[in-house]
Amino acid sequence: MIQDISNFKTKSPLKSQPATKPFSINDQIERYLTNIFEKELSEKDSILVSYNPFVIKKIAGYLSGKIKMPASIGIAGETASGKSTITMDLIDTIESFATEFNIVDAITRVNTDDYYYDCSEMVKEAGSFAEFAKNYDLDVPQALELELMSKHIKELLSGKSTYLPKYDMSGTAIRHDNYTFAKPSKVIISEGLFTLTEKIRDAFDFKIYVDIAEDIKKERFFVRAKERGLGDSAEHIYANANEKAAVYIRPCKDKADIVLSGSADRIKYKNFLNKIIGIVQELYL
Repeated sequence: MIQDISNFKTKSPLKSQPATKPFSINDQIERYLTNIFEKELSEKDSILVSYNPFVIKKIAGYLSGKIKMPASIGIAGETASGKSTITMDLIDTIESFATEFNIVDAITRVNTDDYYYDCSEMVKEAGSFAEFAKNYDLDVPQALELELMSKHIKELLSGKSTYLPKYDMSGTAIRHDNYTFAKPSKVIISEGLFTLTEKIRDAFDFKIYVDIAEDIKKERFFVRAKERGLGDSAEHIYANANEKAAVYIRPCKDKADIVLSGSADRIKYKNFLNKIIGIVQELYL
């Protein structure tokens, strides 16, 4: 029988326990997390597609205090898969919890898209972003400076503040370097098409892939293309994105600790995360 997490609160804080006690709590957290994951996986319209059981041990290690380093989370998926929405909901949930319990420096976001190389001069020469996109491939990892992104994440994980770039997604293709001041925090989170590709994935403690059905992805893409004024180039961009995703993005699914559904209800994501966060509340607050 899995022990209810509420029993943890009746125990003394971890730091006052005998040397072997945190491992006992760690085991209890593992069992509790397994119950949460398995229950969610069995539900209709689950947010979970699959997960590696070893990720339970990693999460438990952080929640129990056995692992004391900050944690980095990388979230990847194809265009219009829902990865950015999931990431922002995750950030909002953690920030709300941090605000309620006066936890400082809870989470820092590093946006993969901000590491696209500056192509503003090429856009000007082409006359528009739509024309530029016909001849420049943005759907390959080589279009981004992922080595710099890895460097910034590792600096934050080591406790150093840094300045992040900011890429203009409105169609200018301008990248402003040293734009956003980022402080180290308990959680570093990143999302993007190529977040789990070879040059960057070793920067992440937790690797998450967002899976999506083709019809839903296509519908979302063309709604977004219309909003961005891509015009006749939208079909070409979508076809190229699909082709390159097969090479660079979909294989990342096999490297992920957790595969999420990009079409699940947003409320279910928050409810699932709140169950995990609740362990922190019961143990320490």
